[in-house]
Amino acid sequence: MSEKKPVRPHPQSGRRSLVPGAGIVLAVILGAWLFWPKGQAPLPGVTYKPAYIEAAEMLHLAQVLSSDALEGRAAGTAGNEAARGFIHKRFEEIGLLPLPGFGGYTHTFPIVPREADAAPIIGANLIGFIPGRTPGEGPALLITAHYDHLGIREGEIYNGADDNASGASALVAVAEYFALNRPEHDIVIAALDAEEIGLLGARAVARMEGLEMSRVALNMNLDMVGRSEAGELYVAGTYHSPGLVPVIEALAERAPVTLLMGHDRPEDGPDDWTLQSDHGVFHQMGLPILYFGVEDHPGYHNPGDDFEFLTPDFFVRAADTLVMAAMAVDAELPRIYSLRRNPAAETDQPEGNAE
Repeated sequence: MSEKKPVRPHPQSGRRSLVPGAGIVLAVILGAWLFWPKGQAPLPGVTYKPAYIEAAEMLHLAQVLSSDALEGRAAGTAGNEAARGFIHKRFEEIGLLPLPGFGGYTHTFPIVPREADAAPIIGANLIGFIPGRTPGEGPALLITAHYDHLGIREGEIYNGADDNASGASALVAVAEYFALNRPEHDIVIAALDAEEIGLLGARAVARMEGLEMSRVALNMNLDMVGRSEAGELYVAGTYHSPGLVPVIEALAERAPVTLLMGHDRPEDGPDDWTLQSDHGVFHQMGLPILYFGVEDHPGYHNPGDDFEFLTPDFFVRAADTLVMAAMAVDAELPRIYSLRRNPAAETDQPEGNAE
């Protein structure tokens, strides 16, 4: 999630930046030495048996994305590129198609640095496609999660295990389910870059030629879904689209987490999440949105947001809940399409720039 309040104090982690160039070397070999048990072997910290997702693969990907070797995945860095490579590989493995009319998943966009004499940074979204029963026709569902984070600041690596290695890994897990179990309607899966510096990947998607945003009925955005001692997952967006309330109420009754609506009212002030992650761009376009995330914890935007502090059992339960949410939305997508609103004024949300 992009920064919404001052960074909290944190214990000194003692980690420093890796030797220049070492991050890429380590990233290449991560798959060989970072692994989770396969098959029926028990997963550390997980007692829940998931019904919809491959827990071992999801947890492994989250661990890889949030490792020191990727140096915080800041947009435009080698660590960010390595993270994108791991997600790209998983897109291939689960059989996602490129968007119709495109030859691959990668869609680049320029990021303008703050310094006048600096060269633009190149951001990159990964976009896959899951055809429904009538591909290219009717409403579509857009599911997003950003994979970038804050990089290295004052010599410390901000690994962003919950923000948002968790959401990016859950995105792949959700995509895998629907790649194996065909949805009723088309689903677009987008791993977005440069969220932390102004929701820039989402803005690139919103103006992207070849993606029919006019068909998109709803954006489901996953950002910080891996860490909650209380077992609570929030969903924001029903205040702005009350027609979604029955969908979420029904889901909450059977979800394996405590699913709560909120954090989407203007009177919530800094706790109003409506514009605080990539879904904000699509909300401004008039789309109904459902943002899934946890409340702030001590790791939020701190270098202590490490994989070891995720709550794996909750994370797996949350991912199953996200599949269930997508199934529920898919079943009602024509009705949900009717909830679209007129776009808000562009000035309501300023553009972001690289730091």
